[in-house]
Amino acid sequence: MSETTEPEPEHERIDPKYDHRREEGVDETALEALLSDYAIGRDDHENAPAFVIRPDEVREVVRLLRDEAGFDHLTCLTSQQYEDRYESLIHLTKYDQRTHEVALVIPLPTDEPVCESAEPVFRTADWHEREAFDLVGIEYDGHPDLRRILLPESWQGHPLALDYDQDKPQVVRYAEHANPLQGDRHVPESDTMFLNIGPHHPATHGVLHLETVLDGESVADVRPDIGYLHRCEEQMCQQGTYRHQIIPYSNRWDYTANLPNEWAVARAIEDIADIEVPAYAQILRTMATEFGRMLGHFLAVSTFALDVYGDFTAIFQYGMRDREVVQDILEDLTGQRMMFYYFRLGGVCWDLPEPREEFIEKCRDFLDELPAKVDEYHDLLTGNEIFQIRTLDTGILEPEVAKDYGCTGPVARGSGIDYDLRRDDPYGYYDNLEWDVVTEDGCDNHARVLVRLREVEESAKIIEQCLDLLVEWPEDERTVQSNVPRTLKPDADTETYRAVESAKGELGIYIRADGSNSPARFKIRSPCFHNLSALPEMAEGEYIADLVASLGSLDIVLGSVDR
Repeated sequence: MSETTEPEPEHERIDPKYDHRREEGVDETALEALLSDYAIGRDDHENAPAFVIRPDEVREVVRLLRDEAGFDHLTCLTSQQYEDRYESLIHLTKYDQRTHEVALVIPLPTDEPVCESAEPVFRTADWHEREAFDLVGIEYDGHPDLRRILLPESWQGHPLALDYDQDKPQVVRYAEHANPLQGDRHVPESDTMFLNIGPHHPATHGVLHLETVLDGESVADVRPDIGYLHRCEEQMCQQGTYRHQIIPYSNRWDYTANLPNEWAVARAIEDIADIEVPAYAQILRTMATEFGRMLGHFLAVSTFALDVYGDFTAIFQYGMRDREVVQDILEDLTGQRMMFYYFRLGGVCWDLPEPREEFIEKCRDFLDELPAKVDEYHDLLTGNEIFQIRTLDTGILEPEVAKDYGCTGPVARGSGIDYDLRRDDPYGYYDNLEWDVVTEDGCDNHARVLVRLREVEESAKIIEQCLDLLVEWPEDERTVQSNVPRTLKPDADTETYRAVESAKGELGIYIRADGSNSPARFKIRSPCFHNLSALPEMAEGEYIADLVASLGSLDIVLGSVDR
């Protein structure tokens, strides 16, 4: 493109190979007909049609939507309390048509907030409903194990309930761990042992506790016990103002690859506040986020090598070497090495650092060296015989099981699920660029590593194209931020759910506005939370060493799991 050539308008050119995911939104008329016997009202959500249903028909409705309309992805289940009622909300979409979305609103009385459980239809509802019970106080009838998930069992009250007393002293009861195996699963000749893995252990990648039952060296049962790092991020975001005080919190969730977190918050707020983002700023966002994705994948691959065969001197240090180069680039761009806070509502905080040519050359030098570095990873890691023995055909996660647990990101794509929000629910500048969604059909620990390594190469393609656009963009049109009001007060009861593709998977934000400059409800849909919930499916029946490998292949960050 010459200097006098006008840049392409954002989202104008769409490559035909992506068209199969570009259908319009869901057919509301068809949905109304399908739910005519169940819907008792309608609600207005910015992102999807919303239907009000009765609390005793939840299971039947979600099964109908899954089996008859193809809504096979329960992305988010959240809850909240109003002055006159409780609400449980379910957001559904499709793995093969992400722009088809529907929301279910279930109002509940204040004196007896009981809702039918969706867990028998979608396994991912298990942890969602436990969290809603824990933090808000809604009970889910028919849930197989309704107990607290983030707070201790002896905790009094529900922190997101309107009548919660924050000053009330709490006494945490210490109890012995019971064997989670039921009597009908005991085999007379077996000799089981209850084993605590974590919460403080390098193999758990943070403060995670795995309640594990072993039969010899085989895993008979494993239950992740989370909540050790719960920092009330949702509550803090509800106390912050839209304009400046929420996005900085997001860097603390998945702190290993946190630029997508900023985009998730920005996208949701921009949706409810009707804020446009200039095309030039979208390119800067896209480029920065792909560097952030590399940060996460380099760390994931290097720590995984430590997990499976203790390789510190080679792979781990190679990963840190390359991660440091990316951090240098992002430090030049954002001013920070870890907690970047580069995004602003309506764009980014500033343009490329001066001199631009020097920064762009630094980026291109890194991209030029990257193919040889990726080859090194394959030589040292995926081509390593020990690594192959530890990862091939271990940690199996079949596609339908992954969907049932709401898995996304490399975990889902390693099971052959062709799902990526950058393509399937386009945002930023992704749909104007040439790149491919990476999938592997192995469904095992090895496939998930291959996906991450190949995604590094796809990120490099995206960054290279962004750099070309930034170089050629006319100087007088380099708008990095739109004109955003100093104070944002979206209309009361405006609701939306928006998501981005983070390094770990679908990171979604649900926001409900109340007319003030802070959200009334702010819910974080963490990909790590969902992916970790599938660990028992991957580990039970395999060796204890395979459990460690399976956990490492999920690439969880506890700051994102617990929030």
